[in-house]
Parts: sequence; structure tokens; C-alpha cells
Amino acid sequence: MKRQIPLLIVIGLGLLFVVHTFVPHKISEDFYEWWQTWSKAISPFMVLLGIMSLFMVHSTKIKRKTANWQYSFVTLGGLLITAFVGFMWGTREGTPYMWLFKNIQMPMSATMFSLLAFYIASAAYKAFRARSVEATVLLLAAVIVMLGQVPLGAQISHWIPDTSKWILNVPNLASKRAITLGVGLGITATSLKILLGIERKYLGGD
Repeated sequence: MKRQIPLLIVIGLGLLFVVHTFVPHKISEDFYEWWQTWSKAISPFMVLLGIMSLFMVHSTKIKRKTANWQYSFVTLGGLLITAFVGFMWGTREGTPYMWLFKNIQMPMSATMFSLLAFYIASAAYKAFRARSVEATVLLLAAVIVMLGQVPLGAQISHWIPDTSKWILNVPNLASKRAITLGVGLGITATSLKILLGIERKYLGGD
């Protein structure tokens, strides 16, 4: 019953949401509003479950002293300090919570995003090396697009911004739409597998 009951809940609710999406009836609208209300009531328990899971995972790392287990202290300490400060002084402007957010959280986020630029540059260097015809085409297209985004490209030739715009609006947009269609079909297939009880990985085990 540990697997059957969650499976029935997922299948039942999934079918109800499918009906709500494709059958705009008052009953389905009322059900969706009722579910939204219950979701707001359940969300604090979901947060509590996430905090418990976080503590369990990192306490296990600390006990077993796995790789980089020292950072688990930082994670748990940051969670406890932030929660304590938020409960004690609130989250309004001028409180210690906002000071932590502006002086610790935001600089760390900026650092993470700045590191992405170096990863992107490294990946671009590996991908754009002209080792084949496809890589050469990719390299030329990338150079034209980058030059078309800066004033230097227009100074070299008016064809560069026009070609850059064409690359972005025609082949690039077509490939993006193809990827979006593929993702949509994948989501539909996965959703059907879950609704029909074929996909059960979320229940744990094999």
C-alpha cells in the first residue's frame, strides 16, 4: 500500500488537472480554486519537509566525513542564522535579515553568475574550434553574430549586422522552435507515463 496509495493520488489528481485544462467548466474551475487554497495551506509543511531533508543529508555527510563535508557546516549554519534573524527582526528593509541578503547573498549570487561567463568562454573555445565542416559553420556564425551586436561590426560592413539579424531570426529561431517542440513532446510523453502508472521513479527504488 505504500506505493499503491501515492500512485492512485498522482493518477487521480493528474487526470483531474487534465480535465480542468481541456474542459473549462464551472466544476473544474471550482476544483482548481479549491486545490489552490489547499496548496497554500500545505506549502508550509512542504517547506518543513525540505528543511528536514536538508538537515538529514548534511548531518549524514558530517557524520561520515564525505568529500567536502566541511561545507555542510556552512550550509546548516547559514540556514539557522538566516532563519533566526528573520524570525527575530523580520524581513523588512533595514533589518539584519536584509543586511545579510544584500551583503552576503547578493554578492555570492553575482560571483556565481560571473563564473558562468568563464565556463561559457571555455565551452565556446572547445566547441568553436574548426575541426569539421559543422564546427567551422558554427564558428563563422558565432563570429558574425557577435560582431553584429557591437558597433565595430557596422563599421566594418553593413552586411554584418544584417547577416547577424538574419541568423538570429531564421536558422536560430527555427532551431529554437524545434527544440521547444521536442521538449513539449517529451513533457507530454513523460506526463502520460506518470498518469498511466508506467513511470514510478518518484516512488523511490527502481
